Formats: sequence, C-alpha cells, structure tokens
Amino acid sequence: MPKITAVKVYDIRFPTSLTQDGSDAMNKDGDYSAAYVVLETSDPTLSGYGFTFTIGRGNDLCAEASRQRGKPLVGLDVAELSQNLGTVYRLLKSDSQLRWLGPEKGVVHLAMAAVMNAVWDLAARYEKKPLWKLVCDMTPDQLIDVIDFQYITDALTPIEAISMLENVAPGREARIKVIEESGYPCYTTSAGWLGYSDEKLRFLLSEAMSQGYRHVKLKVGANLEEDIRRLTIAREVIGWDAKLMIDANQIWDVDQAIEWISHLAKFEPFWMEEPTSPDDILGHARIRKAITPIGVASGEHGMNRVLFKQMFQAGALDFCQLDSARLASINEILGVYLMAKKFNVPVCPHAGGVGLCELVQHLSIIDYVLISGTLENRVTEYVDHLHEHFVDPCIVENGAYKIPNQAGYSAQLHDQSVADYSFPNGNYWSKRFSEQTLGAIKG
Repeated sequence: MPKITAVKVYDIRFPTSLTQDGSDAMNKDGDYSAAYVVLETSDPTLSGYGFTFTIGRGNDLCAEASRQRGKPLVGLDVAELSQNLGTVYRLLKSDSQLRWLGPEKGVVHLAMAAVMNAVWDLAARYEKKPLWKLVCDMTPDQLIDVIDFQYITDALTPIEAISMLENVAPGREARIKVIEESGYPCYTTSAGWLGYSDEKLRFLLSEAMSQGYRHVKLKVGANLEEDIRRLTIAREVIGWDAKLMIDANQIWDVDQAIEWISHLAKFEPFWMEEPTSPDDILGHARIRKAITPIGVASGEHGMNRVLFKQMFQAGALDFCQLDSARLASINEILGVYLMAKKFNVPVCPHAGGVGLCELVQHLSIIDYVLISGTLENRVTEYVDHLHEHFVDPCIVENGAYKIPNQAGYSAQLHDQSVADYSFPNGNYWSKRFSEQTLGAIKG
C-alpha cells in the first residue's frame, strides 16, 4: 500500500498586478499567488495537490507554515488516510504549538487549508473519484466523523446534522443528473475589476452577456462618483433583468457603508459584498438592516467556522461566501454549509483568486446534492483568469460550471507552470528580476 513519503511546498506567484486583474478598493496591485502543496507517495503515479490563496508578499510565510503543518503526514498509509479523513484533520489540528499562533486564523490556518486540501485531493485520487463524488458517496455517519463540530454545537449538533443530511438524501441521483445536464449557475467578476478602463468594462460586460451570464459583479468603494459612473455603464450594457452585484472589499466603516450604499441603491444591486471589516459581526447585522432589500454578502475572509456561526446567529448575512482556501478544507467547510442550511442562508462561494474556481465547483455540487437540495438564490463566483495553469481546469458554459469528472480536487498545477512561476527563482521571475537589474544599471 502506498505511503506519503514527502510534503513539498512551492511559493507560486502570477504577475496579475501588471494587468490590474483582481484590482479592487482594498487590493490595488495583487499578484495572484498560491502556497502550493504536493503530497508525494511511494507510488510514483499517485500524489495529492492542494493550495491556499494569497496576493503576493507573504505567500512565502504561508508556504513555510504549510511545510510545518504537513510534516506529521509523512509515513501515513494512503488507504488508511482515505478512510479516516476526520482523524487526519484532528491529527494536524492537535499541534498545540502551531495552534497557538492562530488559533484557527491567520497564516497557520491558511496553511491548514492548503495541506488538508491536498489530503482530500489525495484521498479522491486514491479512490479514483472527483472530490465532489467522494464526499457525496459518504454516509451521514461518515460525514459527521469528518466535520469539525468544536465550538459550534450551540448552533448545530451532530444529531441535527445527521437528520438534515438524511432528510435531503432522497433525490441525490436526480440532482446529480441536473448538474450533469445544466451545470451549476455562476456569476462573473472578470468584467468588473476596479482598475479597468470604462472601455474595457463596457466590452467585458457585453461579452459576459453574450456568453450567457445573468449575474455580474463590479468592484466599488474607492470613489463614489466613479462608482456611479461605472454602475451606470453596467446597467446600460446588461439591462435591468440581469442581476448586478457590488463588492467593496471591506473598505468602509459601518456608517460610511450605509451612507455610500444609499447612493448606489438606484442601480438595484442584488447584494452588497464585504461592506465593512469581515470580523465585524454586529456591523454587518446593522448594515443589513439599513440597506434592505439589498442583500448583504460576506465570508471570503471568514477566518473559521466560529465566525460564520456568529454571523448566522446574529442575522448578519443574506448570502454566505465561504472560501475554499481560507477555511480548513472540507472538514470545516461542511460544518459551515450545514449551519447555513439551518439558518436558511444561501451559500455562494468566493472564487476570486488563482485556483479557487477549480475548488468551489466541487463545493457547490456537494451543497446542492448533499445539503441544500436547491439552486434557489445560489450562484457561484467565476473569474476567467489563470485556468490554463491547471491540469484539470474548470469549464464554464452558458453561465454555468460543467461538472468535473477527473479524480481529485482539480488542484494540480502543470509542472511547467510551477517551474515558471515559483518565486523568486522560477523562469518568469528570474528573467523579470534580471531585466529590472539591467534596466537599473542602464538607467
């Protein structure tokens, strides 16, 4: 039986700041990056791949934390790992010294996400199933074993969770058939980055409509007059039947958010995303009450299941936007999905970053098939950047994710992409730094 023989971690950075891809009011010059984990095994044909997402500087910290997180995995039997994914999670979580640096937040928790994403990918590859299928084939009892219920039982107990899973179990195969035929609905953010010109905004919005999207998202929050101008363009292009979402990326204080949104309400936003600090539970609740019927969406910076629990309990969210590379992989994500189900909050995962679309397509299918049983008010983010670097890239057609069929979590990067974009010694970065040095000498 194969065993894990090594945990390798790469600092991967793509120069998206050069084209302003990903630009918003808070993050103006990000280079989409990943702390990329490879779990090698004694079987040369079998490895596990995972990552967490950052936007440049500091990605090296996540990479080093991932190396530390992954050390206890060396020597584990892959067959036993695939049958005991809750035990493996608890093994890594039990490292009290790393936990102290969080706990369950910041760099060490991002590293937990990267490593556990690789563990789940490895298990799915070993079982020769796409990740969504691996999870959907689990019994309620198996699912309860992998979920981290610590600190959330005042909102959701294991008994409640089993009941919820059993109640929605009928119709699983029919729901899978729906996704196979129609895909999972998504929205695009690719048109609305804050650094894009009006001409590029108009062109990309028109292109999105022609591609079948009926939900689009624009970044706002840096300048009110510019927001009004850009949203006017958006409504001119997409009309009033399509859903328009807006995202401030945490830039405002609470009162400022309420005031600013009042000026944008005439554009009938479907939701207002990250209007203030992602940790401000009561602030979100107050904003939600003030801006209704506009929905409040947040969660891409939700550091752990406890924050989401309190968001739900406080009535602070209309849409939950959990992140596949910030929460500690499936073990923590499933608990958030189940709490969202209990509190009747649709989950619309965040995917604005390298590789996140590849991961969240699996999560959204799991939600529909296994947990929520509905597509009502559910739409998953899609950003058309960097998919060419993945061995199993997500496919979107007519505004919907196609169901992934390859084994694993769709997280593997091409070897050439790793060679080119590893920082700072990859082919791309070495050449760029050499050119900058030469330019400085000539200058």
